[in-house]
Amino acid sequence: MNARTEPSEGETDAIARPPLVRELLLVAGLFLVYKFGRQLAAGHTGEAFGNAHRVWDLERAVHLPGEGSVQNLLLHGDTLVHLANTYYATVHFPATAAFLIWLYLRRPGHYVWARRVLAAVTAAALLVHLAFPLAPPRMLAAAGLVDTAKVYGPSVYGPPQTDHLSNQFAAMPSLHFGWALMVAIGLIVATRSRWRWLWLLHPLLTLTVIVGTANHYWLDAIVATLMLGIALVVIHPPRRTAATPDPADTAAPASAPAARTEENVLVGAGR
Repeated sequence: MNARTEPSEGETDAIARPPLVRELLLVAGLFLVYKFGRQLAAGHTGEAFGNAHRVWDLERAVHLPGEGSVQNLLLHGDTLVHLANTYYATVHFPATAAFLIWLYLRRPGHYVWARRVLAAVTAAALLVHLAFPLAPPRMLAAAGLVDTAKVYGPSVYGPPQTDHLSNQFAAMPSLHFGWALMVAIGLIVATRSRWRWLWLLHPLLTLTVIVGTANHYWLDAIVATLMLGIALVVIHPPRRTAATPDPADTAAPASAPAARTEENVLVGAGR
């Protein structure tokens, strides 16, 4: 990408890059706190299934489309559903990590902003997981959905009774979708390419996958979007400064003296 489509190097360097070791410790610490917090929310089986029935009934009451309509699209072939399971299992953390690393190296100001937003949304999600344990639709018999990861593979979860690495009753909000949406928004804000809006395909594909594999309800993604929206209202991205204007903005003023010179020559020629 050239200078006309992305912020200038002067703008990138205007904000000091945070110390790497401190950032690594901070991100690792936040991740450990989140994993530990999810474990605290595990084990509320009866409450989680009761909430699942409430969410399912609420979605039907407000006439949200059934999750099964999305799953039926994936079940047209084993290859497609296998790809969806693989996307769910492998893209979530690496994509978010790559996003933060790129911002840290190329847009330090936007990195600090994105890290704060992600931390705020994740912390709020942890509180919801503690207060509102929720079984995913793949566990809810009333939903009539297939546990695609279990049937077709690959799966990141074991039986809930013996799975000590994750809390499977933390469906709401969907951080898969919340993080994916923040990655897209962050890249749209931090870059200036005319193609940057295509990053919205990432959360769109993620939404299709999490619903189609029966790992999340529509409401899980809706709540994640609302929480992210609140965080973005409170935590603002860095603004461009007058000291580092975009080269495209300075191109016109630079050509003005030349235009005036040409005009003087023409006037002089007519005397």
